[in-house]
Amino acid sequence: MTITQEADFCIDLHCHTTASDGALPPKELVARAHARGVTHLAITDHDTIAGLEEASEAAREAGLTLIAGTELSCLWKSHTIHVVGLDFDVDDDRLKQALERQNTNRWSRARTITDKLSKLKIENLLEKATDKAGGDVPGRPHFARVLVEEGVVKDIAQAFKRYLGAGKAGDVKGFWPELPEVVRWITEAGGVAVLAHPRKYKLTATKLRALVADFRQAGGRSIEVSTSGQSSGDLGFLAELCRRENLLASQGSDFHFPGAPWCELGVIMKMPDGLEPVWHHFKQPAGVPAAV
Repeated sequence: MTITQEADFCIDLHCHTTASDGALPPKELVARAHARGVTHLAITDHDTIAGLEEASEAAREAGLTLIAGTELSCLWKSHTIHVVGLDFDVDDDRLKQALERQNTNRWSRARTITDKLSKLKIENLLEKATDKAGGDVPGRPHFARVLVEEGVVKDIAQAFKRYLGAGKAGDVKGFWPELPEVVRWITEAGGVAVLAHPRKYKLTATKLRALVADFRQAGGRSIEVSTSGQSSGDLGFLAELCRRENLLASQGSDFHFPGAPWCELGVIMKMPDGLEPVWHHFKQPAGVPAAV
């Protein structure tokens, strides 16, 4: 699929549903994206493609183009890094097996988070968080919603500040594979590996350049140049990295739930000129991938 007239389209290649740590079921997320003018959407739930079947049906009805997507967790020099996979074969057996292993790791992490928060004396915490995740493996946002409902904190922001954010008891690191392995899963399934939200890792400029270089060396083809929560300085820095490493440019809101003023479907800073968009290289025909 080649999208040549970007002015006629609204492209969001990073968002989440209840299949991972988002608040909206796939069907509702697609409806919201369509209502906000999104024309091309990739649902990139963490380490799963479980929401794509429901999303594909909704996308067909809405006339919205759905791109196969997922967001995989991995390690780079002991840092947890996220790699978005786009436009891959959803029926690839090796990728399916890899996602099953990632799912097992996420359940182990969820149980550890539950143990770490045991001092809060919340009955059936894991079960309640799982319910918030629609029966799938819960992430920290689901635990945060339980803490709010149980009256432990006043809102999700406070839940992260006190219990789930970086360095807090519930900030449990996953047992993730190394970066090159995850990139290989995506590329061998025929997809494009995209380094997600590079500025969110809080790396120095030198370390981020090293990460991007290693990512490219591993077979990564794109980085998210434009995403939510960025400054214009971030945008310019990432655009320059993209040019320096001869990578494709991607964009996405990283939407998780309604009501966050800094993060909404389709609300993305315009990418700088002179970058090659990743969607110019998607192989799927226009419309929903037939295999989804």
